[in-house]
Amino acid sequence: MTKEQDTFDVVVVGGGVNGTGIAMDAAGRGLKVLLCEMNDLASATSSSSSKLIHGGLRYLEHYEFRLVREALSERESLLRNSPHIMWPMRFRLPHRPHLRPAWMIRTGLFLYDHLAKRELLPGSRSIRFDSSDPLKPELTKGFEYSDGWVDDARLVVLTAKKAQQSGARIMTRTKCVKAERGTSNWKVTLSDTRDGTEQMVTTRAIVNASGPWVSKLFGETFSMPAPRAIRMVKGSHIVVPRLNKGTEAYILQNEDERIVFVIPYEDQFSLIGTTDVEYEGDPKQARISPEETKYLLDIVNAHFKRQLDADDVVWSYSGVRPLMDGEEENAHKASRDYSFEVSSDPGKAPLISVFGGKITTYRKLAEAATDKLCQFFPQAKGPWTKNAVLPGGDFDNQENLSARLQHDFPWLPANVISRYARTYGTSAYAFLRDCSSMEDLGQHFAGTLYATEVRYLTEAEWAMDAEDILWRRTKQGLYATEQDVENLDHFLQRQQGANPHETAMHHSA
Repeated sequence: MTKEQDTFDVVVVGGGVNGTGIAMDAAGRGLKVLLCEMNDLASATSSSSSKLIHGGLRYLEHYEFRLVREALSERESLLRNSPHIMWPMRFRLPHRPHLRPAWMIRTGLFLYDHLAKRELLPGSRSIRFDSSDPLKPELTKGFEYSDGWVDDARLVVLTAKKAQQSGARIMTRTKCVKAERGTSNWKVTLSDTRDGTEQMVTTRAIVNASGPWVSKLFGETFSMPAPRAIRMVKGSHIVVPRLNKGTEAYILQNEDERIVFVIPYEDQFSLIGTTDVEYEGDPKQARISPEETKYLLDIVNAHFKRQLDADDVVWSYSGVRPLMDGEEENAHKASRDYSFEVSSDPGKAPLISVFGGKITTYRKLAEAATDKLCQFFPQAKGPWTKNAVLPGGDFDNQENLSARLQHDFPWLPANVISRYARTYGTSAYAFLRDCSSMEDLGQHFAGTLYATEVRYLTEAEWAMDAEDILWRRTKQGLYATEQDVENLDHFLQRQQGANPHETAMHHSA
């Protein structure tokens, strides 16, 4: 069955951080936008990052000063716009004999401190480690500097929500199966990946922001050759019980010049990553290999007193980063910079394709791509996202928001309040408003996840199955048993059966 046609200014293909960023920016400039994503939002690369908002200290070694400067200045505006899902973090770099001399690292950190204006984050300093630190006794000196942490999947969902609030239509579980190019517009066929129903839309422009699938889309959907190659690099992470009591992260530099982060994660865990391995095949099938697990554990064991083995790994994830294909031999030296190609031959509707990029500069990439797009829409407004607060981010800091939630809902345990504050910000009021006791939160599923929150996620945030909720929206999968997952799936099926339209958010305006 094919539904009637709608007409749009822009169809964005891909619901990762770049696609949602462009949809949000373009919708806010007054364009009529549709975003389609064949799976869930942030279901590929955008939820598989190291979860850092950072300038990229190691990119200085490759003389990528412009990329670092841009990322450092973005860091501040992102931290301001999303205080619920991003926060400052101190990083400790232990110094070992195989590293560059200490004076050279200090110089690099001085550059890092001063390449861009810094208002929110303290500068770097030299530090000494002692017996109270979790590191091995032979590691006595190091450095400390500032960067930021981000819940990457929540960033994507909230960016999509902001796009929706600005008038965009967000359609998840919807695949762009065909796009036929005319002189002034595209005819696009969209397929619902759950029931196979198709609908046609027309659009004046298309943005291909499909990440690792960016090149594939050219052949399969647009019937044209890809303008440039990307190389796919797999990055894997492991999660283990917490390695350090403090709030600091550690940046460990290995003999092979690669670095591995050890980052405090979800109260009780440490997140360790990442690897860089050339990858071929379906990005959705990327999984960590035993060699990668051993590689990460070996680096951590070379630095920390507590020794880990494979049995300590409670969870792992792998994502495929689409990097621009320079001719570098090593995956870890491939550029994290971004670019986009505009195809707008006279007499043909425009197509913009996004290549590469990193989470920290997603807003800049979206702004630059939307600027290009707006050349075809002279009526569009100008850039606006630099100070755009994401939904739920209208508060000053997490401590004050947690205190406010504690005051308004004194019956809520502290760990639940803390997670709501750092997941939803002020949007937590949307599902807590009518609750006056723990019983009102409904069925308990796992960790701090209750039915009221689950309902909110299906009604307001496009969540459809247990994985969407446990891993991308809440991270409570870390505490869930197989039985918990089954219970949640049954609950969602009952809910969808009772009200099929309510959860079919992928057709919402």
